[in-house]
Amino acid sequence: MKFPKQFICATEEYSTYHKFVPAPYFRKVFKASDNNCSLRVTGLGFYRVWINGNEITKGLLAPYISNPDHIVYFDDYDLAPYIRINEKNVVGFQLGNGMQNAPGGIIWDFDKATFRGAPKFAFMLKTGEKYIVSDSSVKTAPSPLYFDDLRAGARYDARNEIDGWNLPEFDDTGWKNATPCSAPLGEFRICEADPVIPTGVELKAKTIRPARLCDYTPRGDVEKMSVPEDAEDGREGYLYDFGQNNAGTVRLKINGRKGQRVVLQFSELLKDGNVDYNNINFYPDGFSQRDVYICKGGNEEFEPPFTYHGFRYCLVMGIDEAQATEELLTYIVCTSAPQTVGSFCCSDETANTLYEMCDASDRSNFYYFPTDCPHREKNGWTGDAALSAEHMLMTMKIGTSYREWLRNIRAAQKDSGMIPGIIPTFNWGYQWGNGPAWDAALMFIPYFSYRYTGDIKILEENSDAIIRYLHYAAGKRDENGLLAYGLGDWAPIGGTVKPTLKFTDSVTIITCARMSAFIFDILGKAEEKAYAIQLCSELREAVRKNLVDKAACVADNGCQTSQSMAIFYGIFDESEKTKAEEYLVRSIHENGDFLDTGILGARVIFHVLTAAGESDLAWKMITRREFPSYGALIDFGETTIPEVFDRPGEGNSSHNHHMYCDIKNWFISCVAGLRYNPTGDDHRHVLIKPAYINGLSFAEATYNSPAGDIYVRWDRTESGINLHVCTADGITAEVVMPNGTRKVHNGEALYTIKL
Repeated sequence: MKFPKQFICATEEYSTYHKFVPAPYFRKVFKASDNNCSLRVTGLGFYRVWINGNEITKGLLAPYISNPDHIVYFDDYDLAPYIRINEKNVVGFQLGNGMQNAPGGIIWDFDKATFRGAPKFAFMLKTGEKYIVSDSSVKTAPSPLYFDDLRAGARYDARNEIDGWNLPEFDDTGWKNATPCSAPLGEFRICEADPVIPTGVELKAKTIRPARLCDYTPRGDVEKMSVPEDAEDGREGYLYDFGQNNAGTVRLKINGRKGQRVVLQFSELLKDGNVDYNNINFYPDGFSQRDVYICKGGNEEFEPPFTYHGFRYCLVMGIDEAQATEELLTYIVCTSAPQTVGSFCCSDETANTLYEMCDASDRSNFYYFPTDCPHREKNGWTGDAALSAEHMLMTMKIGTSYREWLRNIRAAQKDSGMIPGIIPTFNWGYQWGNGPAWDAALMFIPYFSYRYTGDIKILEENSDAIIRYLHYAAGKRDENGLLAYGLGDWAPIGGTVKPTLKFTDSVTIITCARMSAFIFDILGKAEEKAYAIQLCSELREAVRKNLVDKAACVADNGCQTSQSMAIFYGIFDESEKTKAEEYLVRSIHENGDFLDTGILGARVIFHVLTAAGESDLAWKMITRREFPSYGALIDFGETTIPEVFDRPGEGNSSHNHHMYCDIKNWFISCVAGLRYNPTGDDHRHVLIKPAYINGLSFAEATYNSPAGDIYVRWDRTESGINLHVCTADGITAEVVMPNGTRKVHNGEALYTIKL
């Protein structure tokens, strides 16, 4: 089926904080001679679709979240199960604002986008040999959804519902005809990313009690923004605590009074027992993760469309005590990464809890692509994505979604090779928010995707963009051959010692160039491979000359991040490595065995310690319950991993990020010892090399590889260790014993190890 070219809309007016324009309904009546019927549709920004009253929308935010000047996504539907042969049928649509009109995106200049306008859409319906396309014969009317925004929430007046509007028999003579409008500029393509869907987990409140909203102070650039009276909803209500921070939407079920205004304010924090949403301060008060439902009277049910929220708490305002029941509100957990491909557990509940917290952060931050947080920004920050690429691929089935997001990264890349810090974007993120550790997503995601999924297409599709970026980075070198044009070791834990930007940027491009050389080698691109190797060599030489004390084997200023990155990314020669590791371990001990890095250091330090024979030290740094550590977060009441490791009441950051979640990788690959395809070029090979942590009685991990399932478990016994390894047929397991000897097997084996 071809792509429809004619777009239509209901009006040229678009919704703002100051003036609400309802989401439009559209309907098209047609006849079908048989049930050979299909539909291709896009909505800018989002759409919902019904056939003869049956909703068939693929997911929560269809079709995708993209810059329509870059890519316009369509979805295909088979209508056969719903068609009435030789009778009237009707296809119905509702449009949401999405990226087409994002008042909640003012901080990132989405409100200034040249493509900003009223929601519009296009469709092509094929019935037999006949094609029906979007044109002015389509009927339209305002829906009860009178405001919607991906970030700010949804507002719905049930008194304006139109019964039966999406059924064939409905009389639409009072509706107006749709207006033809201009098509977007982007490439038309079918969306291949996995949809945003409910995971099947539905949460009920653990507790319900009276509470109020804390005073709210928006950021300075939105603080004085005037808002309509509709936003003045009072400050008191009933607090629903769902027990865990996550992401999704809600189902409201209420026996309401006509005109009763029910306000849902979502947050992830409490202050003095009341709802505090000051860390979601990019929006004017009344529009910071808030849904509004106005009752028509009677038993009613509502799920807000075209938006989602990151939250643990919801303050429900506008209800009375009798309505504040457990059944009033249900938390519907959603993601576009529901399928698990890897797992870990062990005998230590702190470690298990931390793994679950990381997993919840990963999934609640995967809505088509990895986002930085599900409540405040919902942006595709490239730095967060680069850091998390490996551990996400080890545990979630997301390869197809990564390929789709990379198309958007390539579309946003400038001719110079520069890419912005968030994808999608309009023009924000090119002058700030990017740089090597963020831009690394262009290399990290294809590299790790190939390593863990075997998908060579992701390498082929991105190789031209990668070489263009390497040339861009090479041109940014200073007189000493070093780089410094990014953000550095973001969100540091603990003390104030940080690496220099010249060090982290230069070392990041070294590893990007090394990964690129691997990619070009797989693709047989000799010239590009040679360039990447040369750039890697030149940068490494410049770093060693200017930023490494070779006699002391100390990198940069010797902080935990600099030393760990230098060891992990091969800045030290092999003969220097032991001394460099000793310096790192000594500096950690001098810091009380506490972690003192930002996000770049935390990604590598535990792997470095394991390679140095210090897995127990890494374990202690992660699981200890004293602050600052991961373990302390549990006692602070966190259920996901925060952006910044702060004590309760300190800071004003997100409490649901994934950029510190590589400990999932370390638990699987080091503690359990399951290291799939460690060299990157053999998808039928797994290295088994556990770290037998003192105090643990067992650890186990699984991975569903492209070649089949892999399982490893070790149990501590009175005499030593029992190591159980099981691989699918055709997968070779190389088992490294504590004494360094290696055993190779295919299938299932049990080893008894005396320690």
